[in-house]
Amino acid sequence: MKVKGNVFKYGNNVDTDVIIPARYLNTSDPKELALHCMEDIDKDFVKNVNQGDLIVANKNFGCGSSREHAPMSIKAAGVSCVIASTFARIFFRNAINIGLPILECEEAVKGIDAGDEVEVDFDTGVIINVTKNQTYQAEAFPEFMQKIIKADGLINYIKSTR
Repeated sequence: MKVKGNVFKYGNNVDTDVIIPARYLNTSDPKELALHCMEDIDKDFVKNVNQGDLIVANKNFGCGSSREHAPMSIKAAGVSCVIASTFARIFFRNAINIGLPILECEEAVKGIDAGDEVEVDFDTGVIINVTKNQTYQAEAFPEFMQKIIKADGLINYIKSTR
């Protein structure tokens, strides 16, 4: 599975309250959440994000609360992948559970800038910065995680195995 898009870049400790502010948590509708994704850190994110774009961030992306609304809002906004140096553990698991691909790769984070066009191959873990003609290697998803992501989340995966 491959994705390709333009990059939105953020720093360290992007917490779940910045990804989807708590004032919008009166719904769990992904489309409604997507309308407010990242607005407290990047007010123009939803206006500028296109289907397939990527988020690249430094350390501890998704820290804060354990709610799955954060990765859900990112995915519903059209983001195809999040690449970070590190993720908060609960965000990492929630992202996989809702079918949002995420990769840890510090080298890629250091080499990729906002606006770069990036291609990711989840089967191999290869990240290509098309803009700069640079290649980085992240750890590929284990087969079981690929199945969850391809099924669009854990619940759909479980339903498909029955």
